[in-house]
Amino acid sequence: MSIKCPEWPTGVGHQALNEVSSTLDIARQNAGQFPNATWITATRQSASRGRRGRAWVAPEGNFYGTLSVPCTDPETASLRSFVAALALYDALHGVMGEGPTLALKWPNDVLLNSGKVAGILLESLTVQGQIWGVAVGIGVNLIAAPSTAQVEDGAVYPVSVKGEAGEDVTPDVFLKHLAPAFSHWDTQLTSFGFNAIRTAWLNRAARLGETITARLPNEDVTGRFETVDENGYLVLNTPKGTRQIAAGDVFF
Repeated sequence: MSIKCPEWPTGVGHQALNEVSSTLDIARQNAGQFPNATWITATRQSASRGRRGRAWVAPEGNFYGTLSVPCTDPETASLRSFVAALALYDALHGVMGEGPTLALKWPNDVLLNSGKVAGILLESLTVQGQIWGVAVGIGVNLIAAPSTAQVEDGAVYPVSVKGEAGEDVTPDVFLKHLAPAFSHWDTQLTSFGFNAIRTAWLNRAARLGETITARLPNEDVTGRFETVDENGYLVLNTPKGTRQIAAGDVFF
């Protein structure tokens, strides 16, 4: 398939690196150095990580990038995981076409044909002890996915763009789709607030209206996935009433 790339967003920077420990590490080390939003990408990562410090398998050819965004409002910063998810959804459609099925899994995953193809990890950026911004770390399985033996029991199985759609997409081409998509949805957030983002995300949500389980540090909560509220919290209808969950791992 011939892939036409959209225009790079005005004012957004890009640092392309070879091997690094993690693009999130580079963003943290350079906090405050970029006056505008800046993408940091790497060919390889030697110490990739996912949520709760889990290792992230990182073969060359997959996409590894972090967007460093100046932002001093912690609440707005945390909502950028939804912006990133919508951007990934659009970018993946851009490189694959309309055939494969995509869905967004709360809080930070993108599903391709029901398997996990991408993950998002947010970390705060500080300068001299003060919040400066947010680092939006993104990993996408473009050419390869971890084996099921490398993921947590009960977790969504991993897939790749190559394996599911048969498309050879380079990280550079993927970024050319992802960066404009992120800028579009981020403008929606900063201009109109979270409601527009929330509505768009829910329209693409996996298992909305179905029974799911949220695994918390001290308990598992099972209930009907009702919505995501104005704070980005997962809302479950459980036998004991409505539960609003700020953070956790969702299992189907």
